[in-house]
Amino acid sequence: MRAALGEEFGMAPGTSVTGKMVTALRRLGFKYVFDTDFAADLTIMEEGSELLDRLTRHLNGNKNVKLPILTSCCPGWVNFFEQQFTDLLDVPSTARSPQQMFGAIAKTYFAEKISVNRKDMVVVSIMPCLAKKYECQRDEFKVDDNPDVDYSISTRELAQLIKRANMDLINMPDEDFDQPLGESSGAAVIFDATGGVIEAAVRTAYELYTKKKLEKVDFKQLRGMDGIRHAELDFDGFPLQIGIAHGLGNGRKLLEDVRAGKSQFHAIEIMACPGGCIGGGGQPLHHGNLSILQKRMEAIYNEDKNKPIRKSHENPYIQKFRKLLPEN
Repeated sequence: MRAALGEEFGMAPGTSVTGKMVTALRRLGFKYVFDTDFAADLTIMEEGSELLDRLTRHLNGNKNVKLPILTSCCPGWVNFFEQQFTDLLDVPSTARSPQQMFGAIAKTYFAEKISVNRKDMVVVSIMPCLAKKYECQRDEFKVDDNPDVDYSISTRELAQLIKRANMDLINMPDEDFDQPLGESSGAAVIFDATGGVIEAAVRTAYELYTKKKLEKVDFKQLRGMDGIRHAELDFDGFPLQIGIAHGLGNGRKLLEDVRAGKSQFHAIEIMACPGGCIGGGGQPLHHGNLSILQKRMEAIYNEDKNKPIRKSHENPYIQKFRKLLPEN
């Protein structure tokens, strides 16, 4: 979204407006503005750990381990999966999406921190995705009928709010997200691109699995715009097989192989929209222009490249927060 919002105001595709967006949200009346990418790092910690756990048990001879593990952060794909592949419901990761992880954190940890009852707090997410509206209404993401995320609005809807408020986004100063839930790694930033979720997970899973430092964090073999992609990654001698698909038709092909027991993969990432979240249904319309999606993708990877921290497990705020979580 941060690489697409500017298009609604005449900026070139791929122009990052993160700081201007934060300023605009504060001027619209939001008391706190946090970065959902913080929760993306938390999602990676859960998905990466779950991938490692399943893989380790599989290599130790456990025949009951469900592989490949499927990413679970795209609600459009999850909804499709729940309706079309009811026999495989125990295969995806159990991790919530970043939107829902953040909502839960906001209405527990942060609500307690500022001494506010969760029912008196309104959490609004700004998403590139229209399926997020459905996701935040699911009953399992509510406590005593109070949703973790109250409202989800799209990139285009945010642009409309800014325009109705007669604000000049182009010349708006840059402001930072609020802390402590605003710091994120480069791994979290690339969530928006097809292949980005699994690349972020691999950056963490590699170090947890091998106990070695990952010097080259750019897994470029996981990137691209082909509808279905396959990559083999060297996990210190173990050939980890990764499958990636964007577009539900392509996702179906990979899932049919899983159902038939023919899948060669250890992990699969599926995104419902073309290009991933950068081409989400709530983004500025691209009308099938792949060059626009490419520019958005380049902006995301450039932001990742310039982040001081590029692995989710190295985010100090995530390390601190996870210590506060109860043991399973």
